[in-house]
Amino acid sequence: MTGTSVYEQVQKQSASEVMELEQYLPLVKRIAYHLKGRLPDSVFVEDLIQSGVVGLIEAMQKFNANQGASFETYAGIRIRGSMLDEIRKGDWTPRSVYRKSRAVSEAINQVESKIGREARDEEIAEEMGVTLKEYHHILQDTNSAQLLSIDQPDHEELSEGRMVGQNMSPFGELAESGFQQALVNEISNLPDKEKLVMSLYYDEELNLKEIGEVLDVSESRVSQIHSQAVKRIRSRMADWIQ
Repeated sequence: MTGTSVYEQVQKQSASEVMELEQYLPLVKRIAYHLKGRLPDSVFVEDLIQSGVVGLIEAMQKFNANQGASFETYAGIRIRGSMLDEIRKGDWTPRSVYRKSRAVSEAINQVESKIGREARDEEIAEEMGVTLKEYHHILQDTNSAQLLSIDQPDHEELSEGRMVGQNMSPFGELAESGFQQALVNEISNLPDKEKLVMSLYYDEELNLKEIGEVLDVSESRVSQIHSQAVKRIRSRMADWIQ
């Protein structure tokens, strides 16, 4: 990690603050291990924990009980956000991965616009001019980048009050609620297997390996299904996210 070390930051805290830090360390570790299950091997859980402690310290310094959220909720957002910020600084995702991800979404959009139904793997691969095996390889390569981007809430904005409905214009609230409803609708319209994977991943918070055990398929196959589901949603919501 760059800048002031966690040890130096902890040393600046009072005895009572250090005790409070120790009380919430299990929360930092729980978030770190859950997030690690969604990330490539190049990201180490120790680094996540280290950056999470920084987020916890920031949460302790900035928490305002009058905003309506519990400290655990607020701290969880700051901890998770601090971990994600540290990962982004590492820039572990090549630009080519993002280009491939966009290419898949565009191919799905093209196929579904032409045939008026859900695009199948073979049809998407054909639209991209690659073999089915190459297409599945692209899905797997791009999935880690998607997991990070999906887990990218504007944690500063959320933690400074937006999550309790403050500092947002009526139009902003309407636009946000419209987006959320559109997202819910698109998830419900996914093919059954993709919808199940999304539910197990985001609602039940299982990692890819655990989902594979539930579905009796390999972890790499779950990665491909998840990746395609996300790209299908993005292709269908192009007007919202451009």
